[in-house]
Amino acid sequence: MRIATWNVNSIGARLPRVLQWLERTAPDVVALQELKCTTDAFPHLPIAALGYETVAHGDGRWNGVAILSRVGLEDVVLDLTAQPPYDGVVETRAVGATCGGVRVWSVYVPNGREPDHDHFAYKLSWFDALRQTVAADLRTAPEQPLAVIGDFNVAPTDADVWDVAAFEHATHVTAPERTALAGVRDIGLDDVLPRALKGEPYTFWDYRNGAFHRGWGMRIDLVYANAAFRTRVRDAWVYREERKGKGASDHAPVVVDLDGDPA
Repeated sequence: MRIATWNVNSIGARLPRVLQWLERTAPDVVALQELKCTTDAFPHLPIAALGYETVAHGDGRWNGVAILSRVGLEDVVLDLTAQPPYDGVVETRAVGATCGGVRVWSVYVPNGREPDHDHFAYKLSWFDALRQTVAADLRTAPEQPLAVIGDFNVAPTDADVWDVAAFEHATHVTAPERTALAGVRDIGLDDVLPRALKGEPYTFWDYRNGAFHRGWGMRIDLVYANAAFRTRVRDAWVYREERKGKGASDHAPVVVDLDGDPA
């Protein structure tokens, strides 16, 4: 069973590449982030033509998430429990579904902008809501494989950025963010990728300053999973080629292969 996550940075701009990638790599489940479209504007039909059921959750701004599945799409939940608003709006940043017996959450954690910005406090509150929501799922079905996947906008360790000194006084590497991320881990999840990842260590490269070609990357697209999921992980990698060329997202897809057929 193949599960993937990809921040596409606008599904409208990236649709031809997404469709080609789906055909080429044949994932069973895909979590998408940063759709930048409304739910109604999501391209359900061309994706369905490749055999996927879809649930999309978007408000047309810079966020939006989706799950695509060829192995079933059940128990769909939009948003987190007690998800905090920002500027009076509950943003479209989380969707959960059960796909082939695996519980999957596609999440797009707020960026935080700057450590002294109110968006940073919102980010920490959002992490707390994520922790509570996933903890409830784990209590309800403790033996079910579960993974929270997507753009977490946090590099878990200094080794997950090309040069931690370059991020001084910036978000993504601060102690409060990493503590919030650790709070999600501590409910019974773990970071799958360091244990299984092969090849490219980063998942995101800024469009500016030739960051991709210079290797100035970050690992912020993560797969946090419970033991029932982790014990099935056979392989994991960053699909670096999708960050290359015209019209690429600034993120690359992350792929995880699991042993066993979908339930």
